[in-house]
Amino acid sequence: MSGTPTLVVIGAGPSGTGLLERIAANAPDVYGDHPLTIHVVDPHPPGGGRVWRHDQSPLLWMNSRAEDVTMFTDDTVRMAGPVRPGPALHTWAADVRSGRAAPPDAARADAGLLDGIGTLADDGFPGRRVQGAYLRWVYERAVAALPERVAVHWHRGSAVRVSGSREGRQRVWLEGRGTPLLTDAVVLAVGHLDAEPDPEHEELSGFARRHGLLHLPPDFTADADLSAVPAGEPVLVRGFGLAFVDLMVLLTEGRGGRHADGAYLPSGKEPVLYVGSRRGVPYHSKIGYGWQGEKPPLPRFFGPDRTEELLKADGPLDFRRDVWPHIDKELGHAHYHRLFTAHPERTRGDRADFEERYAAADPAGDELAALVAAAVPDPADRLDLDALDRPLSGVRHPSHDALQKGMRDYITADLTRRHSPACSQDLAVFLGLLSVHGQLARLGDLGSWWHGFFGFLASGPPGPRLHQLLALSRAGIVRFLGADMTVGTDERRGLFLAGSATVPGPRTAARTLIEARLPDPALERTRSPLLQELYADGALATATGLLAVDPDTGHVLGRDGLPHPRRFALGPYTSARTGAVFTRPRTGGPAFRRNDATARAALTFLRDLA
Repeated sequence: MSGTPTLVVIGAGPSGTGLLERIAANAPDVYGDHPLTIHVVDPHPPGGGRVWRHDQSPLLWMNSRAEDVTMFTDDTVRMAGPVRPGPALHTWAADVRSGRAAPPDAARADAGLLDGIGTLADDGFPGRRVQGAYLRWVYERAVAALPERVAVHWHRGSAVRVSGSREGRQRVWLEGRGTPLLTDAVVLAVGHLDAEPDPEHEELSGFARRHGLLHLPPDFTADADLSAVPAGEPVLVRGFGLAFVDLMVLLTEGRGGRHADGAYLPSGKEPVLYVGSRRGVPYHSKIGYGWQGEKPPLPRFFGPDRTEELLKADGPLDFRRDVWPHIDKELGHAHYHRLFTAHPERTRGDRADFEERYAAADPAGDELAALVAAAVPDPADRLDLDALDRPLSGVRHPSHDALQKGMRDYITADLTRRHSPACSQDLAVFLGLLSVHGQLARLGDLGSWWHGFFGFLASGPPGPRLHQLLALSRAGIVRFLGADMTVGTDERRGLFLAGSATVPGPRTAARTLIEARLPDPALERTRSPLLQELYADGALATATGLLAVDPDTGHVLGRDGLPHPRRFALGPYTSARTGAVFTRPRTGGPAFRRNDATARAALTFLRDLA
C-alpha cells in the first residue's frame, strides 16, 4: 500500500475512548514509529458519547460511587499490553479541585457542573454529567499520549455504512456526506442503540393510536420525550430496573417536586406511576460499605481453565445445563468463604474441611446442599440464588394496599441488609459476580438471562434512590403492581390494563403505558443503518441476534464463520459484551482486557500494511 495507514473508530463514548487509551499504550511496542491517521466518528462530543453527554438532566446520577469508577488499567487486568495507571473518578475530581488537572471545556463553561466536580465525595454518586466530564478528560489524555506520528480527527456525525472487500480498503459513509472516509481498518465502538418495536409493542402502539392513548416503547430514558405523560393520571410502567429509576426521577423531581427529610413534596405535575415487572421488585441497592479483612480467592471454580474446558465441548453450550452450575458453585465459594472468615459464629465445623469437601462436590449434584446445611445452621445465611432471582415467587397479597406495605417492607429490608457489614457475604458474592462476568465474555452469546440477573444483584441503584422510591410510595406517587406483570388492552373502553400474579382481583387501567427498559440490541430490529448494512453485507448474528465477534480480538465474524481482517466491533450489541466499559479499580476490568486485545489486533494489522 502507499500513504499513511488509516483507522476509523465509530463511536467516541467510553468504548471508543477506552480503545484509544489502549492504542496509545500499545502503539510504541506493537506499531513502532510508523505514521497513522485515526478518524473518530460520533454525533456527540468525544468522551461521554450519548449516555454520558453534557446535554442531559443534571438530576440523573451514576449508579456507582466515584471511588468505584476508573478508565485505567492496573496489574489485576490480564492483558498482553502494558499497564498505564490513571486516576479513578474521585481522584480526578480531587485533582480538578486542587488545580492539578484542568476540567474539560464543557465543565469550565458550566458553573453547576464545576460545583458538582468540586463537591464530589469519594463515596458519593456523581451526576452523569460529572462522569461525562471525566470521560472527556480521559479522551483528551489518551489522544495526548499517542505517539507523535499518530494524528486524530473527530467527525461530528453518524456513520451509516461500511463497505469494502476483505482484501481492500474500507469505505465509511457518514450521514449527509457524499464522500466516504477511506480506511484500512474500522472499529465499531457504538453503545446502546435504538430498535424497531417488537410485534407486541407494535400492537400496543397501534392500539394507542386508535384510541388516542400514549405508549412509549423501550428507549434510553434520558432521550425519551416525557412531556406528553399526563399529570395526575395513572401511568402503567413495565420494568423495574435502572431505566425505571431514571423515569421516576424525571417525572417527579424533574417536574418540580422535591425530597425533604425523608418525605416527598409533590408539585402537582406528577403522574401516578403503577410499576411492575417479571420480578416485581427494584434492583438491589448498591452495597453501602467497603471491604475489610480477607478476600475470597477468585476465580476458584469458574476461571480461565473452566472457560477453556467449556469452549472445547462438543455442540452448542446450554447456559443452565453447562455453565450455571459452575457459576453457582463459584458464587457459593465466595459467600461461604466470607461467612467462615468474617462471621465464624454463624458457621459450624472446621473451615478447611468444609472447603475441601466443597471443592470436591459435583456442582450439579445434591451433596453441596447437604454440606452447606450441615455447616451453616441458619437457612438465612445460606446462598439461594433462585430465591434471590425471584423474591416474590409464591408471594400473594390480599389487596393492592397490602402489597404496597409489603413492598415498602421488602425495600426497607434490602436497604438495611445492603448497608450492614454484618451481611458482608453479600459483598463477597458481588466480587464473585464481577469475576464470573469477566470469564463469560469468551463463551459468546449465552442468552439475556445472565445479564439481567447480574444487573439485578450487582448493578442496582444507589441507596438514596431507593429511599426516594419509599418516599414516593408513601406519598402515593408510585404504586407497586407485583411480579409477572401482564399488560393487556380493553378495546371497548380504550384503555391499557395491567395485572399481576401477586395480587388477585381487577386489573389497573390507564391511558398511558411506558416500557421502562433499553431496546433489544438484536441486529434484526436495530434502527442503526450502520449495523443493518453490516448484517446485510454478510456479518453473522448469534441465535439471539447479537453481532458475532471473535472473543479474543473483536474481529467481526462473517456467516462463513471467518473473521473479517479489517472490521472489529465492541459493545453491548456484540456476542462479547462485557457489561460496563469502566469498572472498579483492581477488579480485573474485562472491558479493559477486551479493549487491549482489539487495539493490539488492529495495530498489528496496520503495522503489517505499513
